[in-house]
Amino acid sequence: MRKLIPSSIAIALLCLTLGCRSNHPNQVEITLSGWQSNPNEGKLLDRAIREFEAKNPNINVKREVINSQYMDVIRTRLIGGVAPDVFYLEAFEAPTLMQYGVLEPLNSYIKPEFKLNDFEPNLLNAFKRDGNVYGIPKDFSTLALFYNTTALKNAGINQPPRTWEELRTAAKKLTIDKNKDGRIEQFGIGIAPELPRQAFMIEAFGGKLVDQNNNAAFASPQGLQGLQLVIDQYRKDRSAAQPSDVGASSNSEAFGQGRVAMAIEGPWAIPYLRETFPKLQFQTSEIPEINNQQGTMIYTVGYVMNRQSKHKDAAWKLIQYLTDEAGMKRWAKEGVALPSRRSVLAGLNYDRNPIYSPFVTGAKYGTIWQAGETLPTIVTSFDNQFVSAMLGQQPLSEAMERAQTTANREIYLSR
Repeated sequence: MRKLIPSSIAIALLCLTLGCRSNHPNQVEITLSGWQSNPNEGKLLDRAIREFEAKNPNINVKREVINSQYMDVIRTRLIGGVAPDVFYLEAFEAPTLMQYGVLEPLNSYIKPEFKLNDFEPNLLNAFKRDGNVYGIPKDFSTLALFYNTTALKNAGINQPPRTWEELRTAAKKLTIDKNKDGRIEQFGIGIAPELPRQAFMIEAFGGKLVDQNNNAAFASPQGLQGLQLVIDQYRKDRSAAQPSDVGASSNSEAFGQGRVAMAIEGPWAIPYLRETFPKLQFQTSEIPEINNQQGTMIYTVGYVMNRQSKHKDAAWKLIQYLTDEAGMKRWAKEGVALPSRRSVLAGLNYDRNPIYSPFVTGAKYGTIWQAGETLPTIVTSFDNQFVSAMLGQQPLSEAMERAQTTANREIYLSR
């Protein structure tokens, strides 16, 4: 005889699968906004939200994906009083929103059982101000060197470069010009000419992004010394290419297509390369030492709560569910980014996985992509002028001085 499932359980199971909305008498709806890196990430988050709703039948979660002009949309909605209850926030944008008091402090919501000390301290500190916690880091990424193992073998290179001098030599050997029209078939390394990727180069010789007053300060002789290494590889050696040079939309794509033999990228590139270029043989290593010291970037994203939210308790429950140990494990296996809880990171053995371990190690010495509330202004000025220097339109020193002056003028006018 077939065993019957009680109707209440059957309905609950059906709703868990289909995402039914509850008719709970104290029903509330909260909005979670963020971007989506790939479809798998969205599926995992949707599944977690359905599980959350099943365990909290009085809370409905509306997930909103904003992949274009994300922060512009969020800022506009914050000003208009219609921002989401919970949303993604990158560390480099956090100082501005914390300064203007639009985020809800989370200290009173966080209980001992949440194990706040399980988070990597430098990631958590990115969302702290004046003793208050304004965000819970959901994940993080660092940069590492991707290299095409077949290309290195063909060039007679037995191991990935350990110093920048070795990197420069390897990039020259890996640059292949077989076309009759003089075009380079394969460049040694791909370059992303953006401040979020080049900040650690500025710091390699003692340079800084900003001074003690949060004014732009990257055009110092020390800062230029690191950036000049990139310019020289691109202009003098002709062993480096930016994505647009090879008809690619990103460094990852250029690397996957075989147009560059090495690239400095984040862990998000691993599932992309495996899925899009399954025949590609590649491995990763830590970014080569510059000036006898290790360096990389650390990017982190947190869940934050809108201070104007009308359902703050429900909003915190969602944040807590998505960032506790169990919640973080639900999506961390995807490998797009690394879990920010040390226990989850260790439990998934990312530090023992050869292709992921360089990213984990980099978290110990990397530079957090954050430098006060003026950083978003500085980025635009830097990027425009750095590309100009790469193209040879002006010397690097003049380009960076112009970028620094422009950024500081805008910073002064905004104060």
